[in-house]
Amino acid sequence: MKKEFAVIGLGRFGGSIVRELMSQGAQVMAIDHSSERVDEFASIATQAVIADSTDESVLNSLGIRNFEHIIVAIGEDIQASILTTIILKEIGVQQITVKAQNDYHEKVLRKIGADFVVHPERDMGIRIANNMLSNTVLDYLELSDEHSIMELKANDAIAGYSIMDLDIRAKYGINIVGLKRGADIIVSPQASDKILLGDIMLVIGADVDINRFVKKALNG
Repeated sequence: MKKEFAVIGLGRFGGSIVRELMSQGAQVMAIDHSSERVDEFASIATQAVIADSTDESVLNSLGIRNFEHIIVAIGEDIQASILTTIILKEIGVQQITVKAQNDYHEKVLRKIGADFVVHPERDMGIRIANNMLSNTVLDYLELSDEHSIMELKANDAIAGYSIMDLDIRAKYGINIVGLKRGADIIVSPQASDKILLGDIMLVIGADVDINRFVKKALNG
């Protein structure tokens, strides 16, 4: 069975989610109060519907409770985002992901029961900043406010050393959980595994510790 999603709010963020879910073979209902946006996604989503998501009777008529995961991607209207989330929780939706405009919005969303809260603009800004500050940081995934997973490119400073030689866990409190070497991926590398020039290290840990490792070991 294909997974079923509903995306409420078809702005840039919500629209990109609809397109990606559809490309992955999911079933997607695209919902927005704007007829123009709904028309745009009529040929992209499984179903595109004009609806007011702050009206519980409207959501019930769409059978919204039957969807496995709802993404609330409403843009600037924080009140509509909050009201929609409350209604979805009361209806009994299994999983709700909501786009937050700011930290205060996130606090309210978490208090009313949102399962996942995302800050697309902030998170993308952090990722871009990390990539610009260091040519060793290839990608960045925020796990929490203080912890992340980063893809770091091995350079001359650490190439040829084993993970044991570098003693990364003891010195920096972070862990290398994977190595990408060309088309190969080494999951949970051994302490004796040597890091080669150009290897991509998948590193997990506290942001301050990863940044310390990047500055001292890679860019030092």
